[in-house]
Amino acid sequence: MRLLCLSNGHGEDTIALRIVQALQQQSQSMSQPLEIAALPVVGEGQTYQQQGIPIVGTVKAMPSGGFVYMDGKQLARDIRGGLLQLTRTQMRTVRTWAQEGGFVLAVGDIVPLLFAWWSRVPYAFIATAKSEYYLRDEHGLLPRQSWFERLESWSGSVFLPWERWLMSRPHCRAVFPRDRLTTHFLKRWKIPAFDLGNPMMDGLEPAGQMFRSLNEDSLPLTIALLPGSRAPEAYENWGLIVQSATALQKMMPDRSLLFVAATVPWLDREQLQHTLRVQGWRQQTEDSFEQTNARLILTQAFNDCLHQADLGIAMAGTATEQLVGLGKPVVSLPGKGPQFTFAFAEAQTRLLGCSVTMVQRPQMVPPAVTALLQDPDRLYQIQQNGQQRMGTGGAAARIATHLLREFQ
Repeated sequence: MRLLCLSNGHGEDTIALRIVQALQQQSQSMSQPLEIAALPVVGEGQTYQQQGIPIVGTVKAMPSGGFVYMDGKQLARDIRGGLLQLTRTQMRTVRTWAQEGGFVLAVGDIVPLLFAWWSRVPYAFIATAKSEYYLRDEHGLLPRQSWFERLESWSGSVFLPWERWLMSRPHCRAVFPRDRLTTHFLKRWKIPAFDLGNPMMDGLEPAGQMFRSLNEDSLPLTIALLPGSRAPEAYENWGLIVQSATALQKMMPDRSLLFVAATVPWLDREQLQHTLRVQGWRQQTEDSFEQTNARLILTQAFNDCLHQADLGIAMAGTATEQLVGLGKPVVSLPGKGPQFTFAFAEAQTRLLGCSVTMVQRPQMVPPAVTALLQDPDRLYQIQQNGQQRMGTGGAAARIATHLLREFQ
C-alpha cells in the first residue's frame, strides 16, 4: 500500500506525521508493508526528514512561510522567489507518483486538497485551516462589523463552493474536520465528513520537566510565553511579549510570577536573551532571568510549558490553539506578520471564542490578565470551551484506523 502525504506548513507537517506514525503502528500486521512518502508544499519538510520519511520532488522555503493569503506583498515576494515554477514542478511530481497507484493524504487547506484531486487517485483530507467557528458558534452567525466581513458567510459555510466541490468528488473518500460543528455543516453537502477529533491535540503529554517547586509556600502564577516559531517574525513577537511580561510584573508587585517561554530549537537563543537584557531582566543562568518578584525561563520543553501554565501570552498559531485546548486562557496581541497580523489574531479570537482575549498593546495585557483571574466563572467557561473547540487526544489513531479500513 502506497501513501503520499501532502501538507503546507510546519504545523500541518507535524499533524501529517502523527497520522503516519499511527498508520505505521497499526499496519504492522498487514501482509503488504505501508510505503510512505511526503511532499511538503510549503517549506523543506524537516519534520518528515527527521523521522526518516522520504521527500519526493522539489521543496523550497518561500519568503512568506506559506502565509501569502495574509498580505498581497507576501504573494508578490513568493512569486519572485519562484512560487509558480515550484508549484508546476510539484504538481507534476504528484501526478508522476500517482501513476504507480496508492492514495493521498492532504493536510491543510485548499492547496494540498487541490493537489490531491489532481493526483487522480483516492484521497483523504484533514481540514486543519478552516472551521465554522470562524463564522458562527452553536447559537448562530457571529456579529461582524462591516458588510465585507459579513460577506464571508455568503456561501453558507466557511468552506467555499470550490472547496466543497473538491471534497465531494468520488475520489475523495474521507474528510476529517477539526471540530464537530464543522463536520455537521459539511455533511449538508453530502461530503464524507467524519468527526474523529483534532490531531493537533495529540502528542502533548508532559515530559516531566518541572519549572516550579511544589515545596514553595505559595505557587507562583505561571504564564506561558508563545512567540511563534518562524524567524524573523518570532523575534519581533518576542519583543512585544517581553514588554507584556515586564508590564505585568510591575503591575503585580506582590504576586510571585513565573514566565515560561516555549521556543523552538532553530531560533537564535542569544537574540532572545539580548531582548530580555535590554528590557531590564537580569540573567541568572543561560536560560533563567529575574526581575524582583518574577522569574523567566527559556525552554524547549513545549509540552511541560503548556501543562504547567495557568494562562498564556501568545502570538502564535498552533501553539495558541493547543494551550486553549488544554483549558487555559490566552491573551494575544497582533504583530507585524507575516503570520500574526491583526487579521490573523482577530480571526483566531473567533475560532477559539471566549478562551482568547485580544489586546492592542503590551500595556493592555496586565489589566486583561487581572480581569481573567478575578472571574472564576469565566475561567470555568474557558476550560469547557477549550475542549469543545479543540477536542481531546487520540484523533491520530482514530483517523489512521479509518484510513486503513477505507484504503486497504
